[in-house]
Amino acid sequence: MIFRARQFEFRFPRPALVMGIVNVTPDSFSDGGKFLAADAAVAHALELVGQGAKILDIGGESTRPGAEPVSEAEELRRVIPVIERLAAQTKVALSIDTLKPAVARAALAAGASIVNDVGANRAGDAMWQIVAEFHAGYICMHAQGSPPPMQQNPAYTDVVREVGEFFSERLMTLLNETGIAAEQVVLDPGIGFGKTLEHNLQLLASLRSFTKWRRPLLLGVSRKSFIEKLTGAKLNERLPASLACATLAVASGVQIIRTHDVAETVQAVRMAEAILQHANVD
Repeated sequence: MIFRARQFEFRFPRPALVMGIVNVTPDSFSDGGKFLAADAAVAHALELVGQGAKILDIGGESTRPGAEPVSEAEELRRVIPVIERLAAQTKVALSIDTLKPAVARAALAAGASIVNDVGANRAGDAMWQIVAEFHAGYICMHAQGSPPPMQQNPAYTDVVREVGEFFSERLMTLLNETGIAAEQVVLDPGIGFGKTLEHNLQLLASLRSFTKWRRPLLLGVSRKSFIEKLTGAKLNERLPASLACATLAVASGVQIIRTHDVAETVQAVRMAEAILQHANVD
């Protein structure tokens, strides 16, 4: 299995890729405001690369529940200088985390290689046309609803089946109608995006079922609020649960882990992989 994103090519099986989060925002749930200045964001990103991140996911608009949308101009002002500088200073793949096609286009022109699309459930095809034009990687994430109201009353008959149906439909659209190749696509079940605690747990327990499309899976659970709902852990106490999810995900066939805590996640995932490799030898 291959994931291609412009000049980057990742061949699986291989050690899981750890994607470091770089929030260039004032209001992200975990680190909003810490890296809003371009200098701070670039320094943080380079630190994550030093800790083992193989992909950097740069976002200029918070997608936490209840977040207020920002203008296209403001989002561009936040992320483009960071992407330009990182493209010149590091050789890892850069991902733009955005809902806006114009921001994706500008980010790809500035040196990004992947579009992380929280809005993959949209009806229009502008984002997909840009991905096809640039031969970019595309992270197709499931979400029920849009970020501001998505957690008000999420409801499913069978969340695992419905997320699977979404992947199947989206892959058919992407591959048959947009010019995007299968090797450009990564699937993300969207933990916390229009899901209750129970929905998230069901998806985490069923990650193996999403490997049937033979596309890399991405999991983003880092510090998310469902951990507090289950354990009572406040924001700065959620690393152990985040690592538990990451290691179980790798054992279930997930190839990319998106995290704030790169060094800890790399260590946990590599240990899990070593144990799994030993088990396979036996």
